Amino acid sequence: MDEARLAALRERFGGDNARQIHDPGFAAVAERLIDPSGTRRAPFSGVPTLLDAPHRVVDWSAPELSGLDVALVGVPLDLGVTNRNGTRFGPRAVRAVERIGPYHHVLRTMPSADLSVADVGDVPFRSRYDLEGSHEDIERTVRTLATAGVVPLLVGGDHSMTLPVLRALGGERSVGMVHVDAHCDTAGPFDGTPFHHGGPFRQAVLDGVLDPERTVQIGIRGSSEFLWEFSAESGMTVIHAEALGSTPLDEIVATARRVVGDGPTYVSFDVDALDPAFAPGTGTPEVGGLTPREAQAILRGLAGIAIVGADVVEVAPQYDATTNTAQVAAQMLFELFSLVPFAPLRTSR
Repeated sequence: MDEARLAALRERFGGDNARQIHDPGFAAVAERLIDPSGTRRAPFSGVPTLLDAPHRVVDWSAPELSGLDVALVGVPLDLGVTNRNGTRFGPRAVRAVERIGPYHHVLRTMPSADLSVADVGDVPFRSRYDLEGSHEDIERTVRTLATAGVVPLLVGGDHSMTLPVLRALGGERSVGMVHVDAHCDTAGPFDGTPFHHGGPFRQAVLDGVLDPERTVQIGIRGSSEFLWEFSAESGMTVIHAEALGSTPLDEIVATARRVVGDGPTYVSFDVDALDPAFAPGTGTPEVGGLTPREAQAILRGLAGIAIVGADVVEVAPQYDATTNTAQVAAQMLFELFSLVPFAPLRTSR
């Protein structure tokens, strides 16, 4: 190495300057995270919460949500599964993941510093046995948050949970949606009920809370295509996983942004969108899925849409021997959280 270059590096980064961070943006991040003694809280210490956010105890009979911008909510539910159960343990598994964020190096944001965020615990279910009653509990909880001006980010839980979320958010004006999944989840009734995890978005359209012409579904594949004609018939844009091999990701992102437009938009991320090589811990794995890097690029490309809420669903940790699925689910939750500071509603404040 050139001696002059080495000497300059030693002078700038060694000795008394060893702890100095020269880039103003990086220095601002470090100032918020590192205390004067030169350390920060250990990621493996304390009580586990979603994204290591502060825990805020909420009395849902008389909720106090003032000053809160974003609520992280667990939805421990698996009464709507059609294959392997266990997603009721998903929120707990994601809470146990450490070292996610707090700085997003691509979007150059530290959302936990720019927004008031808290893990408000789990949806208060009245019964562990009643699916439709649980959906009512989810809808009530999300509506309470939305009415208070709080953006809900939820961790499931099986995908049937998104129907009551959309009912809560789309009651006054139907929302658009970016849906990343292996399955369209627009099937009809199954075993006598329409309220399973394979059909929430058909029901949401029929309920008038989801605008199909402002809905894009990305990563679709598998053997159940014959169940999803509703997606095309209703006007949804469906991008199959096979297209990811021939279409640049920036084009897919551009399509998603064009479809949802400027209106209120929900983002739903099912971990089975990822190939089971990366996310085996889920109830309905489908070979041939996205890589985590592709999924991150898609979500990051949504910065600036009018996001009104989001979820990460279908984490079933008992099939997740390496904890890879919980890890990637926590990362996707952080990607979604990092979109909130760029939402028009937030940037206009």
